[in-house]
Amino acid sequence: MSSQTEKPAAGYYRKLTYNDIAQFRDHLLRLDPTARRARFAMPASDAFLRCYADTSFTLGTVIHGYFAEGLLRAVAELRPFDDGVNAEAAFSVEQNCQQAGIGTRLMELTLIAARNRGCKHIYMNCLATNRAMQQLARKFTADLTFEMGDIVGRIEPRSFSAFSLVREGLADMFGLIGALTDGPRRPLGG
Repeated sequence: MSSQTEKPAAGYYRKLTYNDIAQFRDHLLRLDPTARRARFAMPASDAFLRCYADTSFTLGTVIHGYFAEGLLRAVAELRPFDDGVNAEAAFSVEQNCQQAGIGTRLMELTLIAARNRGCKHIYMNCLATNRAMQQLARKFTADLTFEMGDIVGRIEPRSFSAFSLVREGLADMFGLIGALTDGPRRPLGG
């Protein structure tokens, strides 16, 4: 994408697996300093991001990604704690894919995954200056509070149902089809 005003290329969403660590790492490394600070609430060095990517597929974390032109461009992470009763949701969207509904779709997938895993509360922490994340949280909850300089959103997903299990299964199937038809692409000279 050569311009910030261009819409992202059509892409697909799918769950990430341990085999996607390199794609996940490369996505995080493409984030500019502002996006890194928004995601991690601190400046995040390349070394930190590499280590973070290496350890992200542990402890029951469910990660959904948005792929366009063969590259991972946006991510939603669902990190359970308290024996899975609670979880934290975190998002990173590359600049050229922002304001295109990608975060909203990733949130929908994250909520379905949380429902199907018995999660009762999802927490989203963001900096008070992160308006995009606050807008995303407001689409799904009105429960936003200001705590120690951060905005905390709390979402209570509905209980799982046969329908939510089918929705997650269909999303997984379409993600797999997207991956098979898209295939990995490497930039020239890369």
